[in-house]
Amino acid sequence: MTARADFLTRIRREVAKAPGQFAAAPAPRPAHPSAAAHAIRRELAERWAQALDRFREEFERIAGVFHRVPTLAAVPAVIAAIARERGASRVVTWDPGALGFDPAPALSREGLAVAAVRAGQEDEAARERHRAEAAAAQIGVTGADFVLAETGTLILRSGAGRPRSTSLLPDVHVAVFGRDRLLETLEQVGVVLEAIHADPDQPTSGAMINFITGPSRTADIELTLTRGVHGPKEVHAIFVEAP
Repeated sequence: MTARADFLTRIRREVAKAPGQFAAAPAPRPAHPSAAAHAIRRELAERWAQALDRFREEFERIAGVFHRVPTLAAVPAVIAAIARERGASRVVTWDPGALGFDPAPALSREGLAVAAVRAGQEDEAARERHRAEAAAAQIGVTGADFVLAETGTLILRSGAGRPRSTSLLPDVHVAVFGRDRLLETLEQVGVVLEAIHADPDQPTSGAMINFITGPSRTADIELTLTRGVHGPKEVHAIFVEAP
């Protein structure tokens, strides 16, 4: 057997150890994306609990850490506990308007230094400053635009007050979300994103979209797995029960 054939055989053997969870199939593009997205939201209002259970199962399967709190007011206590367990002293966050709450006052009382990006103040100097703050922080706190149940994936769109560096540079990424962010399948994600991009009034319709499935992982040619090389070593998801 040639070196090339042996190499390909080894790849096929290793890939076969972890087959896909479901077969890939193309989905038709919706003729009316907004109406299709609305129908998905209406259906999920009835079965969000099942979608959340599936997300938690898949998220924990890929080494994510799941938390559940009753209200947004309880979120800073969870972040502070994560920081204490890891000896963290610096936190960087999205703009409070993008998060839906401001964790800084409560986290500051816990002795944590908090840096938040501010929407509308994002000239080149501000972007450079936030990247430096994100690189120095041990914990990055973001929201989640969508949460994909079937793969345990967090989906984040970049934009004003919500830079990618917040989730990518710190060692620990914490994402906060509610039931309205849950989607069951990748097909549903495609429909909802299509609706967003078809809407000229969406301020982030042309934003970068990140699909985050667990901590950063990379493997060399010998398939030795290493975490945290290209992103966070840990990913936490905090589900807020209150609508």
